[in-house]
Amino acid sequence: MVTPQQIRAYILEGLTCEFLEVDGDGQHFEAVIASTAFEGKSRVQRHQIVYGVLGERMREEIHALSMKTLTPDEWKASRG
Repeated sequence: MVTPQQIRAYILEGLTCEFLEVDGDGQHFEAVIASTAFEGKSRVQRHQIVYGVLGERMREEIHALSMKTLTPDEWKASRG
């Protein structure tokens, strides 16, 4: 069974993140990701970037991943 720590490591292998947090119970996962790679991208494009990084793992290991994808500036602003 995949863990939040494994998903975090998978994302970090292919995406430079200013902030990354992954939580989950082994079945359903939630990720908050702040990366400069998201600048100028729509929400769909941002999710496609993450799906691209995770590749086949999305079909084989990770069954449900909810994402909040932010630029570093958006992430800083969301923290107040």
